[in-house]
Amino acid sequence: MKAVITVIGKDIVGILAKVSTMCAKYNINIMDVTQSVLQDLFAMIMLVDMKTCTIDFKEFVDKMALLGEDENLKIHVMHEDIFNSMHKI
Repeated sequence: MKAVITVIGKDIVGILAKVSTMCAKYNINIMDVTQSVLQDLFAMIMLVDMKTCTIDFKEFVDKMALLGEDENLKIHVMHEDIFNSMHKI
């Protein structure tokens, strides 16, 4: 199973490191990542492979949302199939 992680917020040092550390903690492989900084706004999209994840998907979603709250960011995790369905024309 793959998932898409999006991160948006004010640019601060270490955002990518914190998100990737959380992925590594639960054995989630980062497959691709793109990020941009527009003035002081940080935006990132990350594609991850969840097949070896050591916790439940919902629990991971909640932990990432909590990380976002702690860092004053919006972090959202969505199953890849749902993401693709939402963006299909």
